[in-house]
Amino acid sequence: MRNKIAALGACWLMLLIAWPHHLLAQSSTDEQLANLYFQDRDFEKAAYYFEKLFDANPSNQYYQPLLTSYIETGEFKKAEKLVKKRIKTNPGNLAFQVDLGYVARKAGDDNEAKSQYQKAIKALPANQQSVLDLANAFLGKNESTYAEETYLHGRKMFDGIYTFNMELAEIYSQAGEYMKMFDEYLGLIDQNPSYLQTVQNALQSKLANDMNGQRRALLKTILLKRIQKYPDAVVYSELLIWYYMQEQEFASALIQAKALDKRLHETGERIMNLGYIAEENGASDVAVDCYQYVIDKGKNSYYYADARIRLLGTLYAQVTGSYAPDQAKITDLKSRYIKTLSELGIGNQTALLACKLAHIEAFYLHETEPAIQRLQDLLTAPGISKQNQAQVKLELADIYVYTGERWESTLLYSQVEKDFKNDPIGHDAKLRNARLSYYMGDFNWARAQVDVLKAATSKLIANDALDLSLLITDNQDGDSLDIPLHIFARAELLTYRNLDSLALLTMDSITTKYPSHALADEILYRKAQIMEKEGKFEQATEFYQQIVVQFGTDILADNALFRLAELYEEYFKNPDKAMELYQQLMVQYQGSMFTVEARKRFRALRGDKLN
Repeated sequence: MRNKIAALGACWLMLLIAWPHHLLAQSSTDEQLANLYFQDRDFEKAAYYFEKLFDANPSNQYYQPLLTSYIETGEFKKAEKLVKKRIKTNPGNLAFQVDLGYVARKAGDDNEAKSQYQKAIKALPANQQSVLDLANAFLGKNESTYAEETYLHGRKMFDGIYTFNMELAEIYSQAGEYMKMFDEYLGLIDQNPSYLQTVQNALQSKLANDMNGQRRALLKTILLKRIQKYPDAVVYSELLIWYYMQEQEFASALIQAKALDKRLHETGERIMNLGYIAEENGASDVAVDCYQYVIDKGKNSYYYADARIRLLGTLYAQVTGSYAPDQAKITDLKSRYIKTLSELGIGNQTALLACKLAHIEAFYLHETEPAIQRLQDLLTAPGISKQNQAQVKLELADIYVYTGERWESTLLYSQVEKDFKNDPIGHDAKLRNARLSYYMGDFNWARAQVDVLKAATSKLIANDALDLSLLITDNQDGDSLDIPLHIFARAELLTYRNLDSLALLTMDSITTKYPSHALADEILYRKAQIMEKEGKFEQATEFYQQIVVQFGTDILADNALFRLAELYEEYFKNPDKAMELYQQLMVQYQGSMFTVEARKRFRALRGDKLN
């Protein structure tokens, strides 16, 4: 008997242990089925399982899909009963009041929906989070009008403490009511100008996809009107300057910046910053005006010396960046450098100015002796940092290459490389030294050096190293003589020394003696560059075109095609032809390093708004 009782007890114990697991397994199955039917939009079956789940565990996890299932199947009475039950157990949660109005809306009773929505809004406590939660509940039901009303009601309750400008602006943005959107953003900085950066970030986002320019034009009009109406509100002028800079209308930005600088008696910092940005974006004329404005403030201005230096840098880029630069402009640029150095003195701040002056003298005016003397004096001047001394040595070495003094050059390059072994300037020195060895025909040593630099942190140095390595590797004949490559390297050195006529004759000798040599595309490319340098753009395009047609599968084809497109865009002012060539590059050379830039330029020529 005891054994029977014990066995019966054990059986009941097993049942009690297994029972919760059975319930858990059943619940898990019901949930899987509920979710499966819900995803398949079989809401009738989904409702059956969610009812069971909700009865066992009345949580939001099951409430929301059950409510949706009732609404989708037209069971509005069940939906209403479900929501009212939630309101009874959660009287402070106004989102359920929104659900009740939403059920009425779906049932076709708009008056009841409005009544429930208004009831929720009127019940709002003076709590910021409650306002946000209720508005989000409305937005979740696509009731943006009532979300707007919620924020406006909250604005009244808080009476200027919290005005929900950003939230309202987002609603107006979604509705396409851009006038109201801009008013909200400007209203925020009306209250507190320190929110200017926040508003600028938001506006940048809203203007990014303004394909037809409607929003940008509207913002400009609003800002101009506000500046006229509230001339003492500096924040509007600052925002207009920002707007012009976004549109790359730097000349207009400068007009506004000058007005603010004068009105606020500023030091010129605003104008200098505008100059930097204009310069970086290719608006060098505006950058020159910016720096000159600061210079005109006088020598006691805080930014006077910096403006003088930046002005020369911009003018240098303008003059030397053009092909076949005008000698009169070069001479004038030299005079400006001499005058500035005379005024500011020789020191660490002006060391690189002296370098640029020496470069002008040597490479553009062929005055190598005074240039060398200037740099040698600079190396012994007191107070020059090691970094700037290294730059002076590199410039001096370059001039020695120009004058044919190879050993002086390589000594200086090696000094900089040794002193800055793991620094970009050291890598630059190593690359220049390798290129010098290439000019001299020591190809194996040059290639060994640049192969090390292909992993340099500077992308520009790494790319240049790779180009030189490929040039040597692809064009060595393997017979230890490498005569064509020797001749080509000599031609490149002549080009470096501005002896272009001799360089062309030297390259022609390769074509005559070795007509089928692998250097053919390189020769055409260098000839095109020389033609550009001399301002002979028609001849340059002919050479680039030859490369594209005759050597379309070689390494320089995409370079030539991109440069050809640039010439048609910038010099021949033929945007249609430029677009055609950019598109050809994107299609035929999808892996090219120029593809991204080609796509950008193509879109700009097509009229797309780029940000």
